[in-house]
Amino acid sequence: DESALDELFKSSAPFDAVIHFAGLKAVGESCTQPLRYWDNNVGGSIALLKVMERYNCTNIVFSSSATVYGNVQKVPITEDFPIEATNPYGTTKLTIETLLRDVAQKTSVGDEENKWRVVLLRYFNPIGAHPSGLIGEDPNGIPNNLLPYISQVAVGRRAKLAVFGSDYDTHDGTGVRDYIHVQDLSRGHILALENAIFGSMKSSCEVYNLGTGKGYSVLDMVSAFGKACGKDIPYEMAPRRSGDVAKMFADPTKAKAELSWTAALGIDEMCSDTWRWQKNNPYGYATEQSQLQESKAG
Repeated sequence: DESALDELFKSSAPFDAVIHFAGLKAVGESCTQPLRYWDNNVGGSIALLKVMERYNCTNIVFSSSATVYGNVQKVPITEDFPIEATNPYGTTKLTIETLLRDVAQKTSVGDEENKWRVVLLRYFNPIGAHPSGLIGEDPNGIPNNLLPYISQVAVGRRAKLAVFGSDYDTHDGTGVRDYIHVQDLSRGHILALENAIFGSMKSSCEVYNLGTGKGYSVLDMVSAFGKACGKDIPYEMAPRRSGDVAKMFADPTKAKAELSWTAALGIDEMCSDTWRWQKNNPYGYATEQSQLQESKAG
């Protein structure tokens, strides 16, 4: 909402920078609602950038995604890998990255200097919750991502997990992904501001992978979560999903060298913190009435 953003910038003290998290992010949903994704993700980003420029706020950290690497053929993935989109969600992320590069590299007019400084953070698979158990992931409807689904099975909201694909070229046949604790992810944004935007940048637009550099399979996650919650997680094997790849994990060397960032938390903390949130909040942030309705529906 460009007018609402304008009012915010106008009524506030000057902003030094923006961290742009906002966006729709479900791959499957984007395939059925591409116009909504383009309007919200791309249109919303254009509105934000217009208002930022209007109020001379030219520093931005953008939450991008490893989905821009498309169907990778080898791992680990470095920032100079080819980029492509395989779904509308990925296309919007790639389009916003392109837009931000154009803004950062725009030609100056007269004596006007291009002051834009842009950092693109390509997340891999953020999971986990705040260690207090007070803040966690609460997806609407059926979870699209692995760990929220596992945690809802563990707390009794879902009967079992479907594991898509058992014949991949991995150590147990299930897909391998780079899972990163949301606490490490948040620290990456702070360091992107401190050490890049307000520190040293080799160019006006830099991109960094945020991942652990380690891959865990679906069954690794099932086992780790079972350990965290003290119970077995029921699951069944299912056919592969179209478009899924066997392995996808980051090379985070550049983030370590230039942002002084490395992932500090591992699979045990990711699962134990998620379970603490889910156990303390079995229906997430839902009201008692909606809890009752879902309970009756189940």
